[in-house]
Amino acid sequence: MSTPTESTTVRLTVGQALVRFLAHQRSERDGTTRPLFAGAFGIFGHGNVAGLGQGLLQAHVEAVDAGFDGDEHGPDELPYFMARNEQGMVHAAVAYARTMNRLQTFACTASIGPGSTNMITGAALATVDRIPVLLLPSDVFATRFPDPVLQQLEHPGGPDVSVNDAFRPVSRYFDRIWRPEMLLASAPQAMRVLTDPAETGAVTLSLPQDVQAQAYDWPLEFFRDRTWHVARPVPEPAALARAVDVIRSAKRPLVVAGGGVVYSEAAEALRAFASATGIPVADTQAGKGAISWDHPLAVGGVGSTGNDAANALAASADVVIGIGTRYTDFTTASRTVFADPSVRFVNINVAAFDAAKHGAEMVVADARHGLEALTQALAGWRTDEAYRGEVTERVAAWQRVTDECYHRGHGPLPAQTEVFGALNDLMAPEDILINAAGSMPGDLQALWRASSPVQYHLEYGFSCMGYEIPAALGAKLARPESEVVAIVGDGTYQMLPQELATIVSEGMKVIVVLLDNHGYASIGALSESRGSQRFGTKFRLRGAQRAHDGAVPAVDLAANAASFGARVLRARTIEDFRAAYADAAASPVTTVIHIETDLEGPNPPGSAWWDVPVSEVSTLASTQAARTEYDQARTAQRRYL
Repeated sequence: MSTPTESTTVRLTVGQALVRFLAHQRSERDGTTRPLFAGAFGIFGHGNVAGLGQGLLQAHVEAVDAGFDGDEHGPDELPYFMARNEQGMVHAAVAYARTMNRLQTFACTASIGPGSTNMITGAALATVDRIPVLLLPSDVFATRFPDPVLQQLEHPGGPDVSVNDAFRPVSRYFDRIWRPEMLLASAPQAMRVLTDPAETGAVTLSLPQDVQAQAYDWPLEFFRDRTWHVARPVPEPAALARAVDVIRSAKRPLVVAGGGVVYSEAAEALRAFASATGIPVADTQAGKGAISWDHPLAVGGVGSTGNDAANALAASADVVIGIGTRYTDFTTASRTVFADPSVRFVNINVAAFDAAKHGAEMVVADARHGLEALTQALAGWRTDEAYRGEVTERVAAWQRVTDECYHRGHGPLPAQTEVFGALNDLMAPEDILINAAGSMPGDLQALWRASSPVQYHLEYGFSCMGYEIPAALGAKLARPESEVVAIVGDGTYQMLPQELATIVSEGMKVIVVLLDNHGYASIGALSESRGSQRFGTKFRLRGAQRAHDGAVPAVDLAANAASFGARVLRARTIEDFRAAYADAAASPVTTVIHIETDLEGPNPPGSAWWDVPVSEVSTLASTQAARTEYDQARTAQRRYL
């Protein structure tokens, strides 16, 4: 009597198979294993409602039928979260992945056409910031029977081109799954990129809508638990030795700590390195908090939006040690802040692309391993006492400026720096401050006293207006124990408030601080400084001369926030704001605190430049004067070769 052979395949649609595959992926680093995907954000329409949407539903129903309920999910289930805006859900996924130090993320699915292309901005942000997120846009029919299907682009140059090809330049990996079996090869490649710290970013698997619903006999091996080990590359001994030789030759070295220090969980190693060597540590937007603000060698933000202390030390540094930074123009002040004619660079970075920048002595390595190796190799070497004394004096002077900015007593409307000062006092080290664009990142990098790597969550690689509220959702999902505070201006708020509804519907609690100054403060100041007279930067009714110079429109953003289901508190003064924050922190529900602030600052004093070209010819005297200043300023630019 023969025994029936156990089946080695299972018949599922592509949508069902992809959900099951993703549910079985894991990431591991330092001995800790976790699900690679915390769930899926999705907005359904034609293209994915009967494909991935059905797959997510079926996995959930099967899990419930098997006895998994409440917060417990079935082994083949991918938890689903309903978003309100496709760009917003990608931002939420990015914020989640960033808060989890890139070890976990979300998948995001959208319908064909505008639903999918709405995710492109989020894809660009993820790739620019090197944050893993999986995008599953819907696409045209592979069979081409109903061409052109609703919302399909007809490209005369080729029928295989769709709007989803716009994802290619903003994705670290892209594939279009024309046949089910293509997923067997492409899905593992997608996971490889998501878990590679040097290559990660947006990964896009474009899914034709008929293929999503097509059945295939999948090998069971495709659905086994798969663990992707997140690498910690160690320094090559010869490269380390060369870097050590450069550092030992330095009289005025300076560390620039970037986001790679945070993602590699290297904060302790950075503090130990600074303490052992006496080298001061400046930070980028992504690296703030990697060393606590009150460490004796922490000098704060460097570059265009940096502070006087860090920028003065950068100007005279003879060796710059970049750790986990990609040296954006804000970090280098458009290549003017590192002003020593003989300055040399040593870069520790997991990505060779970044390690090679500025003609540096390259150390391709994980930030934590690189710092530990440097500390050991530099044992017994230390900067001199006079340099360390200068660092202490410069930092103390800047702290006095910070205190002044935090407690200006400005009126009749408060300065936004006073709101930041109140938040800096009120937020705990493990709470999370979120911001992304406008004038606030500049003020925050210069002033904020970050006391832990999780506290300061600024998206400034893509500096995407609208990031903040969706990011609060993602950060809260990642760290439910933290108070998550998103600071938004009225300009940013009007671009992407919809995920307030998602936050409320999920029963989550975040605090949104809405600063209402009736305009674009950052671009207004930039416009004025470049001779363009704040043109088009104030929210005003159109006046008699066809300009927006009339009264402030009667727009009530606080009422709008309430319409999404959020609790709203209004504050007029900083004392009101402090009381409102205490109320919001004690509340179990999402609360928006609305306060008006002065559109024109005052902001912290600047100490570095940013290259924004001014019109070379103009009939406007303001532009002519700005061009003269621009030509003078850019003489300090140099290429670090």
